[in-house]
Amino acid sequence: MALLPRIVVPGQALHIIQRGNNRQAVFFCDGDYLIYLDTLKQAAATHGCAIHAYVLMTNHVHLLLTPECTEGPSRLMQAVGRRYVRHMNGGYRRTGTLWEGRYKSALIDSEHYLLTCSRYIELNPVRAGMVDCPDDYRWSSYRCNASGRRDEVVQPHPLYSRLGGDAEMRQAAYRALFAGHIDDAVLTSIRQGTEAGEVIGNNRFRDEIAAMVKRGIRHYPHGGDRKSERFLKQNLISTTLTP
Repeated sequence: MALLPRIVVPGQALHIIQRGNNRQAVFFCDGDYLIYLDTLKQAAATHGCAIHAYVLMTNHVHLLLTPECTEGPSRLMQAVGRRYVRHMNGGYRRTGTLWEGRYKSALIDSEHYLLTCSRYIELNPVRAGMVDCPDDYRWSSYRCNASGRRDEVVQPHPLYSRLGGDAEMRQAAYRALFAGHIDDAVLTSIRQGTEAGEVIGNNRFRDEIAAMVKRGIRHYPHGGDRKSERFLKQNLISTTLTP
């Protein structure tokens, strides 16, 4: 069955995950991270995507961005992929696939989930046991969002800008968010929702997106008896998107 196009709405935040093939490493030294970030900065400017948060893990990448046009995210990821793969193949004399298939993405209800998703992204190194606090990890947007460190990749979302009247107030308010625990159900919603291509938000937000894109946003599982009670029940309660 052909995959439906991803749901992308201009001006609406998107959470993106891209993993190394077979969960293998895609970064091996500081130069790799720097090349990726420079490529990301250029591609974001070229393809009209404002990046609000990111983290570069050893074998995968998280981005939180807002596109100006529907094609922006896919063009950005293609551009980054092409240049970075050339760097890896040339620098390490390798061939073959670097990334694991299509990147995963989920449309985010900004009012309710954007800052939580930003925290989820920047806390990845802590959850992985790589560092004790997000400020200790060099390859994320945390130091920019929380301490004002210069980062040409990051553009603040309007919700971040409303955290305070000046830069110091916004940074302090952002740091304070990390003192609280992210509810496990919310973490699961973001994690599994992005893997499945969900619209992450309440029913009203999903209905608004469905009306906007003029298509249903329910995910229908592949295979199985489509007339069975189990299949019909799954479809009735499902609110996910085809990735």
